[in-house]
Amino acid sequence: MKRCPECQSTRLSQNKEAGEIVCKDCGLVLEDKLVDFSPEWTEHESEDQSKRRTGAPLTYTQHDQGLGTEIGNSADFYRLGNKDKFYRLRRWQRRVSTAIERNLQLALSELKRISSVLHLAPAVEEEAARIYTMAVQKGLVKGRGLEHIVAGAVYISSRLNDSSLTMDDVCRAGGLDKKELGKNYRFIMRKLDIKLMPADPVNYVHKFASKLDLSPITQTKALKLIDDIKKNGLNSGRSPKAIAAGALYLAAIMNGEKRTQEKVAMVSNVTEVTIRNRYKEFSEKLGIKKHLNKALKKATA
Repeated sequence: MKRCPECQSTRLSQNKEAGEIVCKDCGLVLEDKLVDFSPEWTEHESEDQSKRRTGAPLTYTQHDQGLGTEIGNSADFYRLGNKDKFYRLRRWQRRVSTAIERNLQLALSELKRISSVLHLAPAVEEEAARIYTMAVQKGLVKGRGLEHIVAGAVYISSRLNDSSLTMDDVCRAGGLDKKELGKNYRFIMRKLDIKLMPADPVNYVHKFASKLDLSPITQTKALKLIDDIKKNGLNSGRSPKAIAAGALYLAAIMNGEKRTQEKVAMVSNVTEVTIRNRYKEFSEKLGIKKHLNKALKKATA
């Protein structure tokens, strides 16, 4: 219970119009800057319930971050008498926009296309748009292909958000060369001082397992194997995709769901030689070679 510090009375009055709390006994003003959180309108119909104090949130996925206005659209002009005047105004509005705004309009439309193809999460798309906007503002796009910088921003954003997206996925969606993408995304990271942690092999397990049609039990086993691999330091200097593929290959054999090395290599985009090497290394270092031999004998019996 709030009390008056002067007379210790609990008989307090709140004046919402003045934003004050006053003691009824001694007249002391306890608060004089109360915030009014009530609506700024009176609701008469159910339609008014959609009103809010603010508009839509700012977003980097629009070139003006959602703050700009536009002089109508083609559908609106058909209702007007003097169409030429409004077409002229609309054309001038586009002309007065800055070079950065025009670049962002083109780049963000390409980003939306890639996001649609890859089914990117809104958080990944938003972060990619923010990275590209920073790159444009610092003049990093000059002399470089717009598509390459956009794809680089998408890949960096996916890594920052622990997505299972690979460089091959981004290259296929953007129709780009992997070497060119690698060069551009590293350039952006260096210039914008973005630090990326090594990708976690766990992020690729469910993606690869889904394509290989492996059971949840095998996926759980693969995750446990990856945990053991990390504890033993076997992940140092190895590709995260190769570790995930090798762990899934081992788990599939141990659970009697054997998949060929060729199929695992095709799904993970890792060579069969690499999978064989990871299979031999993990089975020996983790002490599961005997268990694997038993599983293989059982499968061939």
